[in-house]
Amino acid sequence: MPATPDVGIGWRQPHYEAVLAEPPPVSFLEVHSENFFGDGGAALAVLQQAREAYPISLHGVGLSLGSAIGLDDTHLARLARLVRCIDPVRVSDHASFARAPFGPVGAQGQPVHAGDLLPLAFTEASLRVMVSNVQKVQDTIRRPILVENLSAYLRWADDAMAEPEFFNELARRSGCGMLLDVNNLVVNALNAGQAPVATACAFIDALHPDIVGEVHLAGFSEQAGLIVDDHGSRVRPEVWRVYAHAVRRLGVAPSLIEWDTNLPALEVLLSEAAAAQAHLLGVDTPAVRAKAVA
Repeated sequence: MPATPDVGIGWRQPHYEAVLAEPPPVSFLEVHSENFFGDGGAALAVLQQAREAYPISLHGVGLSLGSAIGLDDTHLARLARLVRCIDPVRVSDHASFARAPFGPVGAQGQPVHAGDLLPLAFTEASLRVMVSNVQKVQDTIRRPILVENLSAYLRWADDAMAEPEFFNELARRSGCGMLLDVNNLVVNALNAGQAPVATACAFIDALHPDIVGEVHLAGFSEQAGLIVDDHGSRVRPEVWRVYAHAVRRLGVAPSLIEWDTNLPALEVLLSEAAAAQAHLLGVDTPAVRAKAVA
């Protein structure tokens, strides 16, 4: 089967049948880990079938890596079981928190879950929490993970370090890598009233070039004066420009087209993957030239 070098697609239920019937020319499929936590059943059987044709990247939304009360051991055990079953090419989640104590400080109730990816304060205390939780995940699943930068709609007043510095230190202290979401960089810059391309490129320039293990590309929408990372449309031109800069600055990393809402026909998704491939092959770096020759 021909492959699109270094480019994958987010594999969602409406496209299960088409991808399995006639596997398209992409390098890998990425799925949301939590959708396959059940014991056996049809969902896991479909994923195992896909694993016979493609490497699978497991992308989670529920680990709550930044929660000061620690990880949900049941959630982590389910992830570890899925990792053993699928043997994914990558495992990732977000630099966010969702779990917090319920009730007054010191109360011993069950944690409450926000059901969303809430942003962290970029402080030394948050960094220590993240390092501890990331290391626990890695020890449990016996492999390093990637941690994604968030599209954040608020910031904390006590931020004490720049976000790229936070990720550089997280990777250095824990041994994890980074999942660089280019769309999130652009969304955050637009919502802050900043020049999106210049701001996102400056973020990338501040990263240690060796920590990025995967790149996400997606679309955003404008809703009531807010730019929303809804993964519901084609990748925007400014995101492509930042992506081209990322490849020049960081080298080639596996790249994913994310599309989660207003899901299009598979052909549209594949056309976005082809555009990512064109960027990879068109940016003049030694890594890209080696891929083109191969």
